[in-house]
Amino acid sequence: MTTLAPAPVAAPDRRRWWVLAIVGLAQLLVILDTTVVNIALPAAQRDLGLSDVGRQWTISAYTLAFGGLLLVGGRLADRLGRRNTLLVGVAGFAIASAVGGAATGPEMLIGARAAQGVFAALLTPSTMSLLTTTFTETRERAKAIGVFSAIMMSGAAVGLLVGGTLTEYLDWRWCLYVNLPIAVVAGGAGWFLLPDVARHRETRLDWVSGLLGSGGIVALVYALSEVATRGWGSGLVLGLLGAAVVLLAGFAVRQARVANPLLPLAVVADRSRAAAYLAVGAAAFGMFGMFFFLTYQLQVIMGYGALAAGLAFLPLLAGNVVVSTQVTRRLFPRTGPRPLLAVGLLLLAGAMLALTQLTPASPFWGLIMPAELVLGIGAGLVMPTVMNTATSGVAARDAGVASAFITTSQQVGASLGTASLNTIAASATASSVGMTAPAAVVHGFATASWWATGILAVAAALVTALARGGRG
Repeated sequence: MTTLAPAPVAAPDRRRWWVLAIVGLAQLLVILDTTVVNIALPAAQRDLGLSDVGRQWTISAYTLAFGGLLLVGGRLADRLGRRNTLLVGVAGFAIASAVGGAATGPEMLIGARAAQGVFAALLTPSTMSLLTTTFTETRERAKAIGVFSAIMMSGAAVGLLVGGTLTEYLDWRWCLYVNLPIAVVAGGAGWFLLPDVARHRETRLDWVSGLLGSGGIVALVYALSEVATRGWGSGLVLGLLGAAVVLLAGFAVRQARVANPLLPLAVVADRSRAAAYLAVGAAAFGMFGMFFFLTYQLQVIMGYGALAAGLAFLPLLAGNVVVSTQVTRRLFPRTGPRPLLAVGLLLLAGAMLALTQLTPASPFWGLIMPAELVLGIGAGLVMPTVMNTATSGVAARDAGVASAFITTSQQVGASLGTASLNTIAASATASSVGMTAPAAVVHGFATASWWATGILAVAAALVTALARGGRG
């Protein structure tokens, strides 16, 4: 006679919602840091004597470590336990932030930023996989993911606001020290309240796959980060892109052959899941370029201070939070991913289309604010849907790496968007004839926005073709 194992007993509601609060706070560390440090960089450059190359490496050290190690971090979360890797990641991120804030020279700051990237790659997959394995009922899961994705997509705007406030009224170092109280609360609460979910020791870490995948992503992101200064024809850029193709091809071949792949191909082969990864990459492509353009437009062209520029991003934040938490979570169980991803990307394309009309005299309330609001609404439809779709139906032992690939797709999309759109903008600015310097720069932004509009529209069509219809 076969004895059925008892069904697992769901954690009390109170514990589940504490999990959401803790993982949201932990994820805020990573998202906040992507923009809060950018605001602090000019002051840090003056204080520490950073060269322009050193300033670029302050950003690149973080993005290369973070993007390159995400898949390894996801697999470690599956193997060692998501609670453990989240707590280690939060503690390490806090220590690295303290070191960076106390930096006495460029090398110390750049090293601390690289360490932040390493620990961010460990904690990010843990937050998402803890969330998706804790909330399993469809509607409750949609609600939790709506809140979490609002944190993910709005954290960058919050970072601009916080960074502007701290830089203007305190000191650039507080843009790193601000991580410490967040880490203390998230780590302390996590120690007592996060569930110690099962570890999957059978999911051994294939270090060869780790080297191939991490090396390929690092080469790709580094190549894209160098495009803005060196151009697409640079020998370094072309060499790095070639290395990325070879390493990532080797990674893909190995995943099909080894017993314990770092990224099981079944995770990305599912059509709806592939559509979700494409959607988040495309959204990041457009939005990160937009952040750069609008930050420059507000501060340099329109003369906003750091705090005022941060406040100017509140419409994007409001649109994203409302739609993520109140609209998408209700629609997803009824419609499934296809319409939400397609409409969300089309709204992002529409917002970028509006920014093609940008000029030095563009009014905030008449053009920039409505474009931000539409961007926030579009992102609010896309991101919760991506998280729901990309992690739904994945085996528990692969939840970490499936979550990690969301952020990997976002990171690659952001790097590609920043590199490509900046290059297009710079080329359009350089070729402008008979314009004042501010008009030429803004013309470059508007030209790049045309390209972003087209790419987002194409992505919407591809996602519509890929994603399955039906309810989530």
